[in-house]
Amino acid sequence: MAGLFFVFSVCIMQALSRLPPEQGVAVMNAINVVIQNPLFLIAFMGTALLGLVLLVMAVIWGGQGSYFLAAGGLVYLIGTLAVTIAVNVPLNEALAAAPAGQGATELWQQRYLTEWVRWNHVRSFASTAALALFVLGFART
Repeated sequence: MAGLFFVFSVCIMQALSRLPPEQGVAVMNAINVVIQNPLFLIAFMGTALLGLVLLVMAVIWGGQGSYFLAAGGLVYLIGTLAVTIAVNVPLNEALAAAPAGQGATELWQQRYLTEWVRWNHVRSFASTAALALFVLGFART
């Protein structure tokens, strides 16, 4: 997940912002449809489930690596899953529902390319940090 969000932050969204707004909107809407597939959902939600399980198990087990595992679970659940649900998905839905033409263009230029990207940076950082914390936690157990 860290790699996916990172690539969106440093490449894909910058490339889309260079397109005429109507084209950027069309491509992003297409991406948002295609990304909702079983493989992505398994990786995205599976990591959230793993984070929750590791958080609970870290509390039960204790031990040297448990704090890292618990922190990794919390960072992923809050910084990746919660941000996605609270910010990125609603913006995706608003973009898909925006009337073609001026409505979609305004949303794209005034909110999507700033808010969505800013929060995607948060998801990039959070999922990378969660990965590092999981590795540290398992290395110390």
